[in-house]
Amino acid sequence: MSQKTNVTNRTFKLPHTYVLIFCIILVAALLTYIIPAGEYARVEDPNTGRTVVDPNSFTRVERNPVNLFDVLTAVPKGMIAAAQITFFIFIVAGSFQIITSTGAIEAGIYKVAGMLRGKEQLLIPIFMFLFSLTGAFLGFAEENIVFIPVAISLARALGYDAIVGMSLVTLGGAVGFNSGIMNPFTVGIAQGIAELPLFSGIGFRIIVWIVLLAVSIYYVMRYAKKIKDKPELSIIAEVELEERKNNSFDIAVEHKLLPSHYLVFLTLAAGLAIIVYGVYKFEWYINEIAAVFLGMGIISGFIGRISPNEMAQEFINGARGIIFGALVVGIARTILIVLQDGLILDSIIYSLASLISGLPKAFAAVGMFVVQSLINFAIPSGSGQAATTMPIMVPLADILGLTRQTAVLAFHFGDGFSNTFTPTASTLMASLSIAKIAYDKWIKYYGKLFFIWSAIGAVFMVIATLINYGPF
Repeated sequence: MSQKTNVTNRTFKLPHTYVLIFCIILVAALLTYIIPAGEYARVEDPNTGRTVVDPNSFTRVERNPVNLFDVLTAVPKGMIAAAQITFFIFIVAGSFQIITSTGAIEAGIYKVAGMLRGKEQLLIPIFMFLFSLTGAFLGFAEENIVFIPVAISLARALGYDAIVGMSLVTLGGAVGFNSGIMNPFTVGIAQGIAELPLFSGIGFRIIVWIVLLAVSIYYVMRYAKKIKDKPELSIIAEVELEERKNNSFDIAVEHKLLPSHYLVFLTLAAGLAIIVYGVYKFEWYINEIAAVFLGMGIISGFIGRISPNEMAQEFINGARGIIFGALVVGIARTILIVLQDGLILDSIIYSLASLISGLPKAFAAVGMFVVQSLINFAIPSGSGQAATTMPIMVPLADILGLTRQTAVLAFHFGDGFSNTFTPTASTLMASLSIAKIAYDKWIKYYGKLFFIWSAIGAVFMVIATLINYGPF
């Protein structure tokens, strides 16, 4: 009897993301023995200079199966192929860690919170708006984790619970990340692969951001009002009872803004403005953006009176914190290497095209969104998923008559919405651990919003198809 109980109580533990990706790599290699090899002809568009797929050129070719040693050699090949993106991620994360170490970001949060005393209802829209900007313009996800304890303390001090506090950071940041206004880690990388102008189509994504932000703010405020009136209705009421005993947070006296903090904010604002100008005026890409971030980090460090040695250590700390997501890019690229070497990538594209080519374009676009959402359960890294799926989705869009911008939209919706839902997302699980919120409790709270976001995403996919969302 006791043995049965022990078996029943065992909980299923999901494999590590790297293990999942390597399993996908092995499956991809196995498929090179099963799926007939084939190729499309790729030609240069004389009008735009872009490399496009000739949809009528698919032919079968001789098999080139990938063996186990080929799989192992494909891993370093993938790392090398993704090196530019990987090191871009390291530089951005390390530079922002230097900025964070000045104390300006944390002090700014406390300052805003102090201004909200007696106006608690403004906490949610203001903070969700601010954190949405970090996701929309900087692509922050893991970087925002450090602010969760502060946000939870703020929420509790104003009569809410840890779920509200976590929502300010996690859901606020997710709204911006999902809309992808100028998200360098998803939209930027995907558009680069799709050969689209960097951050083109921004107007449409701003509309997406406004809609998602409004819906999410209402969702969180509705829950917050309910538990403020009746704390016992909190989904984590038992946690709150214990934590409130030790809560000594005082927004009136903590973390004053110093003159140096304002200079750091000015540096950050100036850096972002330079990036925007450079992207649109000089067509800057990853190298130039990384250089500006590095400059912002160094200047902010000197403003904050951080020594060069301390800056170096903070840079390492920031890079270390993002190493999981950065290396995923290279490992995930291995999947593409295997599919290409095995000559089945175009065969998969041809099969997908044949499967949904008979559907109306709008349904095909929504289908691409759904496929990307499912893939995100296995590859929760936005940049990693872009490196893996966009080389397939871009030519598929060409064949189906959808714009490449629509394919990018399907990708960053599919990647973003489930990042705060799937248990394979390391950022989500780390955030829940810090907040002391059980995963099942979070899903009970967030599950409805996930489906609301997905429905909104599907509607925007249809709209993108109807307006021929471009430039191409």
